Amino acid sequence: MKSFVQEFKNFAVKGNMIDMAVGIIIGTAFNNVVNTLVKKVVMPPLSLLTDDVNLVDKRYVLREGTEEVAEVAIGYGELLEVLVDFIIIALTIFVVIKFINRFKKKAEDPKNKTVETPKNIELLSNIERLLEEQNTVLKNKSTK
Repeated sequence: MKSFVQEFKNFAVKGNMIDMAVGIIIGTAFNNVVNTLVKKVVMPPLSLLTDDVNLVDKRYVLREGTEEVAEVAIGYGELLEVLVDFIIIALTIFVVIKFINRFKKKAEDPKNKTVETPKNIELLSNIERLLEEQNTVLKNKSTK
């Protein structure tokens, strides 16, 4: 039992759980931004193109509702709105990751002086350079 508690403590403290919590919080905030963007920026012009039809209200009625029986309908308008949400989220994530990867490639190039290279990459680059020098010296000695 003690090892389980220790393992959970290591999991929670070493960052896995904290990183996950931060990701969920940022994702939730990002979801609110995207919902507002879709509902307040994208959908109003789309509504104008469709003669002020609100997509959320669009549905295909399978059975009309009465006092005794509820209406049965397929809400395809909501599906269209969710698809627009998804496309905006996917496009935004793609652009952000593309930007991060470009910055990461610059940071991982030790010869690039415009971006500070992380220490571990700088050390690996130095080791690689030293090994190349050592191989050159050994080749020169073996050919003589």
